[in-house]
Parts: sequence; structure tokens; C-alpha cells
Amino acid sequence: MLTSPPSFSDIKRAHQRIAQYIIETPVMTSKNIDEIAGCHIYFKCENFQKVGAFKMRGAANAIFSYRPEERVNGFACHSSGNHGQAVALAAKLAGSKAFVVMPKNATKVKVEAVKGYDAEVIFCEPNDQSRSQACQDVVDRTGAILIHPFDNYNIIAGQATAAKELIEETDDLDCIIAPVGGGGLAAGTSLIAHYLDPNMEVYLGEPEEVDDCYQSLKAGKIIPNKSSDTIADGLKTTIGQKNFDILKEHVKEVFTVSEQEIVDAMKLIWERMKIVIEPSCAVPFAAILKNPEAFKDKRVGVILTGGNVDLTKLPF
Repeated sequence: MLTSPPSFSDIKRAHQRIAQYIIETPVMTSKNIDEIAGCHIYFKCENFQKVGAFKMRGAANAIFSYRPEERVNGFACHSSGNHGQAVALAAKLAGSKAFVVMPKNATKVKVEAVKGYDAEVIFCEPNDQSRSQACQDVVDRTGAILIHPFDNYNIIAGQATAAKELIEETDDLDCIIAPVGGGGLAAGTSLIAHYLDPNMEVYLGEPEEVDDCYQSLKAGKIIPNKSSDTIADGLKTTIGQKNFDILKEHVKEVFTVSEQEIVDAMKLIWERMKIVIEPSCAVPFAAILKNPEAFKDKRVGVILTGGNVDLTKLPF
């Protein structure tokens, strides 16, 4: 297992390790969206990934980094949904089992999806402390290996492969933007952008209601979220220390967006591109729409992180 920030070689090895377990998702464009945004956007559609989200990349890399004899007691994690699905499926593919701690208010569609991959679901109170404690209890009870959703260098290396594919599939991106919650994708994206093109600017999008990354980078230390009240359920978690240390070095700016701006951006992609994305996924696009001067006429890569939506509770 990696004990320091992933090198370019680490990310390449991660990509090779997980290739047979993931989909190389398409990069999509829309002239109509470009006209609205005032720039040229290349959407990396991880909503088409296995389990419906980029999380499969990190989970597969972490789990398949362990030898078969190390997998016998299974894997444990805490997750609002997508990471839990990814750990459940990756564990199943590895011939092992998964224990997934989920907040009691997790969306039904994500809970059912985790159970659908034969994982055991354990519910907890919807806060970081309860999630961590419940997960540790599971590890103590079962001997399972903890797969942290973001504060884990193997997870970061796996998540970096989404941006690696995006950069390699497009020519001369000026910048790339991803959403940030715990920071696994954000850290991986910023690292691989730095390795492949040191001149590429890396931006992050974050909900105003859970703007810990914005506040933390401004303060130079981690400022935990005071709230978890956002429609972007995948971004409620406070940034991880390993992730924060990477982001401090490689991120140009974090843009925050309101709940209504997230909903409007989500609706626009549904309407104009005819693809299903979840609210967390819309945050970077909302940031582009809110800050046109930062992206004007640029070639912008956007990670569309997932498409796991409860269709009975659409916000529009």
C-alpha cells in the first residue's frame, strides 16, 4: 500500500491494475453548452462508470492492491453511497465481502445498490464522528480491512485515472475542474494534471453549504464543516488530511456555488446533453457558469462524477 502521495508511476500502475474492472468512460461535448458557458467544455462521463460513479476506480485500486490471502476477512468502509457501492462491487470481484456503514439519511437508491452487490449495510447517525466510529466497530468485530473513502493514497491514485484518461483523450486542455468533498478525486486530479502538464490550471467546485475545502485552503489548515445541509450528498464530508496536503500544492482556486446554482446546472445538463447526473456531479459545471471570466474561451475538462439519482426525489 502507498505510504506517500502517488507518483506518476504509481498512477500508471493503478491504471493498469484496475483496467479490467472499470470502463474507460467517454468524453462528451455540447456546442449548446459551450455557447451558454462561453468556453469549450470536455465532460469526462464517470456517470457511465461501473456503480454509476468514479468511485469504482479508487476502490478497485485499493482492494486489488491486497494479496488474495489478505482479503479473507473482507473490507469495511463508510459512505453516503457511491464509495460503498464501489467497495461492495470491488470486494465481490476480488472474491471477498464488504461491510458498508451508511448514514441513516442516505438515499434509498444508493442503499439498495450497495445491498445489491451483496454487502452488509450498517446504519449510523449522519455525521463524520458517527460514521468513523461505526466503521471502526465493524473493523474490530470482523477483522475487515478499512478502505477509507478518500484519505488513502491508493484511493487517490485510483481516482486520478479518470483525469488521466480525460487529459490523454483531449488536446491541450487549459484547465480542469472537479468537485471536492473528502478530496480523493480532487487530489488525484490535481496530481495527474501536474504530472502530465504542469501548466494546466486545476480548479475545484464546492457547495457553499459545505465549503470546508475553500475555508481550509484560505486558512492554511483544515476547517471542518459546520453543516451537512446540501443537495450534493457526495460532497458533505470534510476534506481529508492527505488530500488537503496535496491540494495546497496544486490547486489554483476553489469556487463555491449555491444550492440553486447546483440544481440549475444539473437540470441544464439533463436537458441539453440528455444524460443523468447527480447533484454532486453538477457542482463543477455550476462553478463554470457562475465564474465565466475565469473560463472564458478556455478548453476546460470537467469530471462528471456520477449519476446515481433517486428519481422519486428530483429537485426539478
